[in-house]
Amino acid sequence: MAAPAPEPTTGLELKAPASGGLSADPVPPATMSTQRLRNEDYNDYSSTDVSPEESPSEGLNNFSSPGSYQRFGESNSTTWFQTLVHLLKGNIGTGLLGLPLAVKNAGILMGPLSLLVIGIVAVHCMGILVKCAHHFCRRLNKPFVDYGDTVMYGLESSPSSWLRNHAHWGRHLVDFFLIVTQLGFCCVYFVFLADNFKQVIEAANGTTNNCHNNETVILTPTMDSRLYMLTFLPFLVLLVFVRNLRALSIFSLLANITMLVSLVMLYQFIVQNIPDPSRLPLVAPWKTYPLFFGTAIFAFEGIGMVLPLENKMKDPQKFPVILYVGMAIITALYISLGCLGYLQFGANIQGSITLNLPNCWLYQSVKLLYSIGIFFTYALQFYVPAEIIIPFFVSRVPEHCELVVDLFVRTVLVCLTCVLAILIPRLDLVISLVGSVSSSALALIIPPLLEITTYYSEGMSPITIAKDALISILGFVGFVVGTYEALYELIQPSSAPVFINSTSAFV
Repeated sequence: MAAPAPEPTTGLELKAPASGGLSADPVPPATMSTQRLRNEDYNDYSSTDVSPEESPSEGLNNFSSPGSYQRFGESNSTTWFQTLVHLLKGNIGTGLLGLPLAVKNAGILMGPLSLLVIGIVAVHCMGILVKCAHHFCRRLNKPFVDYGDTVMYGLESSPSSWLRNHAHWGRHLVDFFLIVTQLGFCCVYFVFLADNFKQVIEAANGTTNNCHNNETVILTPTMDSRLYMLTFLPFLVLLVFVRNLRALSIFSLLANITMLVSLVMLYQFIVQNIPDPSRLPLVAPWKTYPLFFGTAIFAFEGIGMVLPLENKMKDPQKFPVILYVGMAIITALYISLGCLGYLQFGANIQGSITLNLPNCWLYQSVKLLYSIGIFFTYALQFYVPAEIIIPFFVSRVPEHCELVVDLFVRTVLVCLTCVLAILIPRLDLVISLVGSVSSSALALIIPPLLEITTYYSEGMSPITIAKDALISILGFVGFVVGTYEALYELIQPSSAPVFINSTSAFV
């Protein structure tokens, strides 16, 4: 999934005040994700939609009437074009570069068709989430509800008394999958950085200025890819010590520029001299299709930033159009890069298409530029789980220990992602596993069930219920089968030659 929007106050802030519910009983306390636990001693305004000059209560007072979608920090609200740019930026990351291998796992015909279907379903689920969030904003006279709040209120609207009594677990479930997804992204980033830097360094002696021939060079052996990950560890720890996202804005801009330049150069290469595709299978063996599903849903998992982006718009009524236009552009980008990359490199396609580029300085610079962008994006992906986990610990220590505990938890979380990346150093399997386990839940399974619980008591057509049930069932099947295949491939890798990435030899 993709990466969240790099701008500090739009695509990454999954917080909102959550007071009250639909039942008469008080809502159980949240688990630090969508409703950040804070007190007078821990005011980090980087985690709110309010500017430092405006308190959260002042932002709430700006909301005047039911159904009026006034937002926090109106002076900082985004235009429709800015929102579209944030949506595009937030969906371009390492998942995009893994799509050519995903198309290989599905087939040159089945791959793009499946990407189109998954894209349509994922966008439809995003629309469901926005519709349900608006429903509860009007019903509860709230200016904004996030993903976790929406699921909790949806369960409180359910006709089942058991679901109503356990509605707060809906928020916990969303928080859990957000943590798994975002930390999974961070694990992917470790493997991506290690793979690309290792390849650039090992091919340095054979790197030329001739980019017309993709000649295989004899790599100069260097240290194990796991040691590259450990080399990046202290630098990423220092990076996440920057707790205010506004301070990361310059790094976000740098990441956006480097990744954009890299993509332009990448497309420029893969559209040239495409080999005869007649030998490529139209439909790949079904055993590899679950790996395709995991990678595809990993790339399309941008649902966590949909509500924060809508929340920051000056004219949120335009957001559905922006969502569909933006996701149409993203789907076209995904399908084109996946197909062209597979057509260009065929069976030799690797876990990241950057690893297939020629060993000339121009395209080696593409790997380095994209890696720089991914390096700085790590802090932005890390922000979401940090906002969920860290306040839980900080609120339980004395004031003079808050900063130490904050930095300590950040260090532990970064080390955790590094250890997990070391344990699973195959980039394709990390992407597929993260996509199958958590991205499928957030993007496909939960939103249709949310629509049923929200509107069932108000009357729903059988066709809508059947459609939602089908989407959730397909998402759950992909979740189970994709996770199984990824784990099976990790435990018992296939005996056939694997052209995955430069770390596969160490698995």
